[in-house]
Amino acid sequence: MAKTLGPVRRKFSPWNDPTAKPLIEFRNVVKRFGDFTAVDDVSLGIYEREFFALLGPSGCGKTTLMRMLAGFEHPSEGEIRLAGASLAGKQPYERPVNMMFQSYALFPHMSVEKNIAFGLVMDKMPKGEIETRVQEMLKLVKLEKFAKRKPHQLSGGQRQRVALARSLAKRPKVLLLDEPLGALDKKLREETQFELMDLQQELGMTFLIVTHDQEEAMTVADRIAVMDHGKLIQVAGPSEIYEQPNSRYVADFIGDINIVEGRVTAIDGGLIRMEAAAPRVSIVMEDDAATSVGATAWMAVRPEKVRISHDAPIETGVNAVHGEVWDIGYIGDTSVYHVKLDDGGTFRAAVANVSRTVERPIGWDDRVWLTWSKTAGVVLTA
Repeated sequence: MAKTLGPVRRKFSPWNDPTAKPLIEFRNVVKRFGDFTAVDDVSLGIYEREFFALLGPSGCGKTTLMRMLAGFEHPSEGEIRLAGASLAGKQPYERPVNMMFQSYALFPHMSVEKNIAFGLVMDKMPKGEIETRVQEMLKLVKLEKFAKRKPHQLSGGQRQRVALARSLAKRPKVLLLDEPLGALDKKLREETQFELMDLQQELGMTFLIVTHDQEEAMTVADRIAVMDHGKLIQVAGPSEIYEQPNSRYVADFIGDINIVEGRVTAIDGGLIRMEAAAPRVSIVMEDDAATSVGATAWMAVRPEKVRISHDAPIETGVNAVHGEVWDIGYIGDTSVYHVKLDDGGTFRAAVANVSRTVERPIGWDDRVWLTWSKTAGVVLTA
């Protein structure tokens, strides 16, 4: 049986070690295209053996940041360093990085093995070493039986593996992945995400992936940098990004969430009380957010942390709102209820479908109560 990677992933956190030095450093990097600032004063460290994700919507600057590391673009200001050395003035082929493009960019007239060998041939590696390395790569991505085929004779997933093997063949210090799974269907994409994780751990390499797919970033990455308008908004591990977003932007961008605006009316012993206008409700949250009485703040809670019931809550100390089921989304493993609240706005609750029942205990137009605990969400101040 293959050795589990769990202990490796659980213990890996060099960013928490003040003595650890990043492998990749972006120092106050700015990139302008005319009057447009694509990357705005980004400082970031990525560590050796880390699987790091740059996440954000189209146009946020994530691909530009990766292209500057690869050498296809150059910073307007700031510096990029790799293994302690500046990359300024170095051409892409002089950098110990390799990039796997979203389009895969395979040579249609070459076989799988010749596609994989291409970079090694360009580097004038001895023929015997090339053959050995290609066989290693074919075995690594489980394509030994397809070595003589052309790209058009392969499935989308197989072409993706060829592109990955070609990128790894030169054994770069860093592998750059630009939306690498975007062309795959959902099921294959999910399977390939776990294969990428296992491969990265097996090779002991540093992977940097650019993606707009939140689930993909949350699945594969040790840490995620959420970007918007060229800036880093939050850099943290997947669980912290999801459970402790630092702003409404991150909370709203990552997954589904309910956000309610209110005014802070009391702060006492780690409890923050807010009064919201829509819905008209008093909310109590256990949070250490830096806010003050009278300030505007936002309560954010994930739908899966919201309970839905026909009955009014009998326990004390819970937050509760009342409304009518407006819509229901059945997603197989989960049902998502959109509830139109009596005091304005819409709230969402997600319920795991743990039984095979077809009849819903709660249906359209039902009057329901939604409740959540003091520790279920977070208080946001920005």
